[in-house]
Amino acid sequence: MHLHEDYPWAKAPIIISAPMRLIAYAPLAVAVSRAGGIGFIGAGTDAHQLEGYLQVASQLLKEKPIEGSLPSTLPIGVGFINWGADHGTSIRAIQKFKPAAVWLFAPYENDDLVEWMQETRKATNDVTKVWIQVGSVQDALEVARLCRPDVIVVQGSDAGGHGLERGAGIINLFPETADALREAGFGDISLVAAGGIIEGRGVAAALALGAEGVVMGTRFLASVEAHIAKGYQDAVLRSKDGGVSTVRSKVYDTLRGTIGWPSRIGGRGIINQSYLDAKDGHVTEENKKAYVEALKQGDLGWAENGRLTAYAGTGVGLVNKVQPAQEILEETRSKVEEINSRNLDRQSKL
Repeated sequence: MHLHEDYPWAKAPIIISAPMRLIAYAPLAVAVSRAGGIGFIGAGTDAHQLEGYLQVASQLLKEKPIEGSLPSTLPIGVGFINWGADHGTSIRAIQKFKPAAVWLFAPYENDDLVEWMQETRKATNDVTKVWIQVGSVQDALEVARLCRPDVIVVQGSDAGGHGLERGAGIINLFPETADALREAGFGDISLVAAGGIIEGRGVAAALALGAEGVVMGTRFLASVEAHIAKGYQDAVLRSKDGGVSTVRSKVYDTLRGTIGWPSRIGGRGIINQSYLDAKDGHVTEENKKAYVEALKQGDLGWAENGRLTAYAGTGVGLVNKVQPAQEILEETRSKVEEINSRNLDRQSKL
């Protein structure tokens, strides 16, 4: 198991916090790693403040080091949205702080990741491991051939935030991807599962599929350490039946002015008035003006009839309270242990 070798502080099962743009900063990343997971800072499309975020993380870790972490790297990761992140600025920050992992996602073409991979490894003498997120079997095979990353993040269609507009759920996508990679000679690449995994039952299912680790994003929206507006967080706690109450669409990016995403990628968020007012996905000027006015309302912009974007996955209905990251990880691991124990007991009675 490569993850346990590369991240020796991590406890089984390995739980990873997604590098959520504008939400996952140093406090969340460090808290997750300190609790035995692998925490990621979301650099997103703008890496110009990344050195500052990593400096904060470095200071937090100096004040209270993580037992078992390696002296050669900072025991957290950094995630980039590659169509927008400045390559030179990003590599300089990586070279200076040497995070334990770099997570690459959403290039215009998979070939664009080759330089990122090569420069990351060169800048850190291979101590920073390269993770690449995919949402299809085809992409997994392509990035394996082009980059041979240390880790492939297999993201199912239930994921919140951005992912392929067309894709499979993790239950089918993960085993098919694993089989295809093994048959193509890439069975040594570590695979982690992402997309719609909220708590211990989902983690146990992903581990049963063969995942070395499991990514959770939506669950950490309701963490104490998340950099998130209370209105957004309340919308997450209020939402139920996520398969019906969320949708993957380009409407939210259009309203937020986040242009540049590859055409095959959309963002899954909680359905709100802005989405309902968009006709066949078309955002009118009137809708844009209403969104701008909603921004002035602060937390009320996410009220029940609100307009502001709240990205979240289909598992949002399982998120029902705000907790410190450590408690989230402890409860999740405890549930996995309970499930494993119950399964062993059932097998012993067969």
